[in-house]
Amino acid sequence: MQIKLNHLVTESRNPASEHIDTLSTLDMLKVINAQDQKVPLAVEAALPAISHSVDVIAAALQQGGRLIYVGAGTSGRLGILDASECPPTFGSDPSQVVGLIAGGHQAILAAVENAEDNREQGGIDLQQINFSDQDVLVGIAASGRTPYVLGAMDYAKAQGATVISVACNPDCPMAQLADIEICAVVGPEVVTGSSRMKAGTAQKLILNMLTTGAMIRIGKVYGNLMVDVEATNAKLVERQKNIVMAATDCSREQASDALLQCGGHCKTAIVMLLAQLSATDAKTLLAENKGFIRPCL
Repeated sequence: MQIKLNHLVTESRNPASEHIDTLSTLDMLKVINAQDQKVPLAVEAALPAISHSVDVIAAALQQGGRLIYVGAGTSGRLGILDASECPPTFGSDPSQVVGLIAGGHQAILAAVENAEDNREQGGIDLQQINFSDQDVLVGIAASGRTPYVLGAMDYAKAQGATVISVACNPDCPMAQLADIEICAVVGPEVVTGSSRMKAGTAQKLILNMLTTGAMIRIGKVYGNLMVDVEATNAKLVERQKNIVMAATDCSREQASDALLQCGGHCKTAIVMLLAQLSATDAKTLLAENKGFIRPCL
């Protein structure tokens, strides 16, 4: 069966780059840069849908659910990248945000032939992680028609879960399946069909917003400080101290001492210093307020 791609915005030719192979290197890059500048504006147009999605995801996370990304190729890798950055940034459980890619782990580094065309496998992969109606599924595909992603969306819908689509073509099959459609129409790519470019950049910006927004909503950020950051290396140990100092206006010695007393937990150290409590009492107060610092104060 012939796959009709000509009607997709992401597959059309870009008149601004039709002669890009004849340009000097600098002029070539100016064309790419000019096209890249269209991406944030396309994402801006999708902000209402992104906002709705953040609230849905945050509510699910607060009730013990998970955010599951599903994609193929570049889209799948972007989902895995965003998911993998959540634990070190927000101190979240690695199982809370999960990225799945067509073809499995080997597809992270290299293309797996025909993996994205297996619609049934999308549902199978969700079954294998015990996907339920408590979870939220985000299907990611620039084209909005990837069979693997559609299969996962079918399965998630059947479980009664909220399904969100992130695509760069309007009125696509994924949008028709989704409860919430996020569509950033970035236009034709500089290299025709290379959706790793503008479409990939738009998807990265959107996924950043989904997780960052949801983590802020569930209390993982105080002001603009990542107060649940885990100190897994020397840089992050220093960052923890800087966060406590910025939040409490204390000295480096006070920050170090508070972090030592509470086992290196920024939130607890901040509440200890601001509310003048012991580590034990600060932990109790945080637990009573579901991890939100402001109500503790």
